[in-house]
Amino acid sequence: MYVPKMFNVTDLDEIHAFIEANSFATLVTTEKGRPIATHLPLEIKKQGEDYYLTGHLAYGNRQWRTFETEVLAIFQGPDAYISSSWYEQEEVPTWNYQAVHVYGQATIIEKKELIEDLTLMLKKYEENREHPVLWETLPSELLEKELKGIVGFKIKVNEIQAAYKLSQNRNEKDFRNIIEQLRFEKSNPKSEQIAKEMDKKLES
Repeated sequence: MYVPKMFNVTDLDEIHAFIEANSFATLVTTEKGRPIATHLPLEIKKQGEDYYLTGHLAYGNRQWRTFETEVLAIFQGPDAYISSSWYEQEEVPTWNYQAVHVYGQATIIEKKELIEDLTLMLKKYEENREHPVLWETLPSELLEKELKGIVGFKIKVNEIQAAYKLSQNRNEKDFRNIIEQLRFEKSNPKSEQIAKEMDKKLES
């Protein structure tokens, strides 16, 4: 991913939090030289000094058979069109966005580790619901049946590329005006999200 220096993010804690908040990823591998992709939730974990992504695929999804080569996981945050009419001086329009690319080596995990991963994932997304569906509350027969239909994996992270393009290249007046204009676009919730992310830059 092309990341100009002013948009580059290197703080691993910040990137970790971003992945936690935007965990529905695109997993890209190659099969006979052709890129293939699956859209799926991935969790990030730190073990010692290393970071890992974990997830699972349907057994019938051939992508898990392509893990012998390096994989790419793409995490996408909010994005918004930025009109150049919001600038003081004449300029071309652009797009603001947040994205993280993670490269690594994927390996298949054993049943015990897969169950641990699924238990934590259900807890993350269900724990605060009125009637949570947790691993320990589901019938064992159902769980055993579902486990036969999936393949668990983990990706040891080798490289992370993170880009937060949030108009950092504009002057302060333009920057503040872009935030206000984005807030006016009530029909697009992603515009409000980008405005909030830009606000954080003012606070930092």
